[in-house]
Amino acid sequence: MNKTLQILHPFRVLMLPGWLGSGEGHWQTRWAALHGFEVVEQDDWVWPRRGDWMARLDDVLLSDPRPAVLVAHSLGCQLVASWAAHSRHTARVQGALLVAPPDTERADMPPQLHNWRPIRRQPLSFAAVAVVSSNDPYCDPARALGLCADWGVIRIDAGPRGHLNAESGLGDWPEGLAHVATLGQALHVSP
Repeated sequence: MNKTLQILHPFRVLMLPGWLGSGEGHWQTRWAALHGFEVVEQDDWVWPRRGDWMARLDDVLLSDPRPAVLVAHSLGCQLVASWAAHSRHTARVQGALLVAPPDTERADMPPQLHNWRPIRRQPLSFAAVAVVSSNDPYCDPARALGLCADWGVIRIDAGPRGHLNAESGLGDWPEGLAHVATLGQALHVSP
């Protein structure tokens, strides 16, 4: 077992894909295959309903008593914020890595995402780190900075890497896995 997996061993790592899911070349899919992380499957990836996705996350968290670390990409980040603002089960989550949160309030967002407005902006009740790209086509860097501040999360600038998805050429994305390990390590030393 490598050091990252040892650090994360006490935690259940739940992958939260964004709109349309994460395809074969996506780092989330690769991490699930390589490290055994669990992908939270949604009933509808094409027309995602915020309430349905939140209920599904609750169901998955309640199915296992282990504390969870959430690893969200794109719309999965908005899921984390919405879920954390409404769920009575937030104590089951110890931390989250939020990658490339989209601005679902933009005028040019697809109609399938309109029910993800308004963006929930309450501070998260658990430790979280957000990795953002300086040229993400779905979120202006200043807007990403504002979301991170509202959620009370640490922001890491990944540089010009697009939407931090398969098209970004990240492969197994070891940098991202290192962020999860750092988060897991911090959770071990927290009171």
